[in-house]
Amino acid sequence: MKRIVVLFSGAGSNLEYLLRNLHGKRVEVVAAITNNPEAGGIAIAERYGVPVEILNHRDYPDRESFDRELVRRVEAYGPDLTVLAGFMRILTPKFTEKVSAINLHPSLLPRHRGLRAIEKSWEDEHPEGGVTVHWVSSELDGGEVILQYELEKKGFESFQEYDEAIRRIEKEALSEAICDILKCD
Repeated sequence: MKRIVVLFSGAGSNLEYLLRNLHGKRVEVVAAITNNPEAGGIAIAERYGVPVEILNHRDYPDRESFDRELVRRVEAYGPDLTVLAGFMRILTPKFTEKVSAINLHPSLLPRHRGLRAIEKSWEDEHPEGGVTVHWVSSELDGGEVILQYELEKKGFESFQEYDEAIRRIEKEALSEAICDILKCD
């Protein structure tokens, strides 16, 4: 069974989806690593019996030092793939040149890189929004696109409805990308 390490920073809803739908069935989540000691995803990983590592970026003098330690921790698990699922750190070449990783981003890249992508997508002139899974590179949200899911914006009466729909399809897109890359079907 193929092995993945999941990096996350927040509530862990994407991590939970992967654990519920892929872990032990199509891939093995061998570890979950967070940069946020308060992340809700910690309890989720523990509930599934997945090792969790907390690597607080505030404990490091610069991004490169943090990234070197992150690489060391990821490599210790020997994953076939590293998955950024709501990992809110800009990674330097110290990470991007050593680790084969994919990222989930809640817009149709190259539109709306960085933060607040769902809000920016909702407010832009395009009739569709969506999500992108891409390879992690040293350029923020700039790696090669693996897949995109589109969503027509018409029909949503509020930003909240649109936001919920984006968050639903991003989980499916991430799962599909993982299985496409690792041939886990």
